[in-house]
Amino acid sequence: MGHKHGMQTTTNKTASAAKPGFDHVTDWVFDLDNTLYPRHYDLFSQIDWRMTGYVARMTGLTLEEARLLQKRLYREHGTTLAGLMAEFRIDPHAYLADVHDIDYSIIPPHPELGRAIAALPGRKHIFTNGDIRHAMNTLTALGFPRHFDAMFDIVAAGFEPKPKAIAYERFLASHAITPTSAAMFEDMPRNLEVPKALGMVTVLIVPHADKPHTAEEWEIAGHDEPHIDHVADDIEKFLLQVLASAK
Repeated sequence: MGHKHGMQTTTNKTASAAKPGFDHVTDWVFDLDNTLYPRHYDLFSQIDWRMTGYVARMTGLTLEEARLLQKRLYREHGTTLAGLMAEFRIDPHAYLADVHDIDYSIIPPHPELGRAIAALPGRKHIFTNGDIRHAMNTLTALGFPRHFDAMFDIVAAGFEPKPKAIAYERFLASHAITPTSAAMFEDMPRNLEVPKALGMVTVLIVPHADKPHTAEEWEIAGHDEPHIDHVADDIEKFLLQVLASAK
């Protein structure tokens, strides 16, 4: 499935002839948060603040101090959880249950996206730094919890998060995926460096330009880096373009 018509992404970045197409793709890999739903829905901010509360309760720090610690752990370890496990030896299962106790009703159903994903030829995967329970709750809210062949979460990764190379190695091995026959959709540029090095087609999902969001600049910086093949701010429209280019 290639971009036979000089496919445009839904941002100002053009998929030129130098960019890889999708004709060869047999495995479609999707991140979850801020990828399968727009960042401006702000679902993840609920998790983010529950993380801050967890850190505050665990350490006795003020919320402001806990916030600073949480963000340092996130930047340095890939996820707050990985940092807490490395530096504070916490129980990851209790943590995951706590921070994912959120309101999923703010996500409206998106059946059109579900149909586009279902129409992709080959297997479809979820690869998330969250857990399976969170993934199922999110996909249920979106209205397509059964459109994926497999889900790979932080527990399956042995609590080694993206962007660590070992997380991708475990994911690929777990589902017998040949990376040169796969495409990965992500909202964080740094999480696409390893997939690109392995030979996957990379698609970065960026925030809508006209919608407010809470991402920190370092989280979303780097959309022009060479490990990013395509950029889109609307994943449904992008997938529909991919499907149309295959006809």
